[in-house]
Amino acid sequence: MRVTRALPFASGSFLGALPLSLIPFAPRELRAAALEAAFLASRTLLYPVGMAQERYVPAPPAGGTGGTGGTDGENRPKSPAGDGERKKGSTGDTGSREGDGCPPVLLLHGFIDNRSVFTLLRRSLVRNGWRDICAFNYSPLTCDVRCAAERLAEYVEGVCERTGRRRIDVVGHSLGGLIARYYVQRMGGDARVRTLVTLGTPHSGTRVAPLMSAHPIVRQLRPESDVIGELAGPAPDCRTRFVAFWSDLDQLMVPAETARLDHPDLDARSVRVSGLGHLTLPAHWEVAAGIRQELAAEARSRRAERGSAGAA
Repeated sequence: MRVTRALPFASGSFLGALPLSLIPFAPRELRAAALEAAFLASRTLLYPVGMAQERYVPAPPAGGTGGTGGTDGENRPKSPAGDGERKKGSTGDTGSREGDGCPPVLLLHGFIDNRSVFTLLRRSLVRNGWRDICAFNYSPLTCDVRCAAERLAEYVEGVCERTGRRRIDVVGHSLGGLIARYYVQRMGGDARVRTLVTLGTPHSGTRVAPLMSAHPIVRQLRPESDVIGELAGPAPDCRTRFVAFWSDLDQLMVPAETARLDHPDLDARSVRVSGLGHLTLPAHWEVAAGIRQELAAEARSRRAERGSAGAA
């Protein structure tokens, strides 16, 4: 199934603080470039924080006693507001409990990056009810998508064992989305991954920066690579639901539509984002809201089904 829809973006805010109206007459491309530059600066500052692999500690059962002080476990900071008074605002956090009943979420970064790229997305998930969130750092020296997918498979098994959950959700940015897709589609990971959300992932291969092809993993991102060829092959009975966010101004996806996911065997939805660049995708609050909506969709459906069965 292939469904495409557009995700509209308000042009009035950036991280709830910097109004894009400060440059109202600038072309949308220039505004997108300004956002990219701002996020790149913040990423440079945060990068050292995310270099170490985090020690994942599952959240306690709902209603149980979690961590003390300002944290709920080691890697889940509590919202400054209490559960009953979560603040609404331009960050897109609704104060809802969208994440109630959702499985753990694993975050997977892109090329030469680390888990700190998801700082704002993670905060948004926590504030809207997600309890178990973890991030996997693969080595910046990784030279093969398949090897990275094997390491991911081991990590996912550990998450499922620690949480007692059979399946989890995964959000992957750029190369991280392709690694996760390879694991799901080619290594039986669909038994473990309920929903895979990709952000600016070259599902059909990208032709950007030909000079970078000296790096083996960049060559695997080319449209003619063996990895892209394998992923284009048949995938019968794949149980994972895919959601691919792609931007019309993603400068690293050439063409931009390569970040769509169009495969006849996959249950896939492609969500078009307007006016955001590649680095901005995992950090923009409206993208975070779209991700939350997709991750919570199945949980809402199941709660509705249980309610209907009880009423009957």
